[in-house]
Amino acid sequence: MPTLDRGDAPALGGPVSAEQIADLAAASRILVAQGVVDAFGHVSMRHPRAPDRYLMARSIAPALVTPDDIIEYDLDSNPCNAGGRSSFLERFIHGEIYRARADIQSIVHSHSPSVIPFGLVGVPMQAMFHNAAFIAEGVPVFDIRKKFGATDLLVSNAPKGVALAAVLGRKNVALMRAHGSVACGPTLQTAVFRAVYTEVNARIQHWTTALKGGAPIAALDLEEGRISDAVNQTAGLRAWDLWRGKVRGEVNW
Repeated sequence: MPTLDRGDAPALGGPVSAEQIADLAAASRILVAQGVVDAFGHVSMRHPRAPDRYLMARSIAPALVTPDDIIEYDLDSNPCNAGGRSSFLERFIHGEIYRARADIQSIVHSHSPSVIPFGLVGVPMQAMFHNAAFIAEGVPVFDIRKKFGATDLLVSNAPKGVALAAVLGRKNVALMRAHGSVACGPTLQTAVFRAVYTEVNARIQHWTTALKGGAPIAALDLEEGRISDAVNQTAGLRAWDLWRGKVRGEVNW
């Protein structure tokens, strides 16, 4: 299994273990299996040795990502070892969020269908259950037209990435109007967990809204969210171990 210290470009951030690269490749396939991404979307992680670098697959459908597809980028989102491999147009999402938030170590960008409606109407996402506790802190909406007018809605350059990072602020999830969302975390495993449960939470909120009539929703409040999310930082690894085992063919279920 390859590592990224292959000498095919100068000034790389240093070696990355084969296991870490394999986990990043597996994360793409996990997100497909969990219905978060399809042919589009991507996941990255900050370089474990060089905080001014990040790692992400070449431009390829997430279900097809292997360790050989991983490219290293600087925070300007320039590829350092592309070797002829193409890059995602929206890689600036990742570079500019990493630049703005030193605490973030992994980012997922997706277009999960249950989440998109919340970026189109004035109904905020709420934390419906403990696995989605991180949502209790609030989910801002990035409307690209407010600063850039009519566009193709893609975060395809650094200024757009900067604007998205500013809207995200200190939150860990942000919606992108008529486009999708980003979910971030202090580890790759947490970012994937949050991306998955943002989609699950959105479905539950749709169902709850249909049931409630005029009654209020008893969603998690900010303090409940904080307490529950702290537990999920470790308990969520149970989900990661299951999901990774399934996409690697180590678990038959």
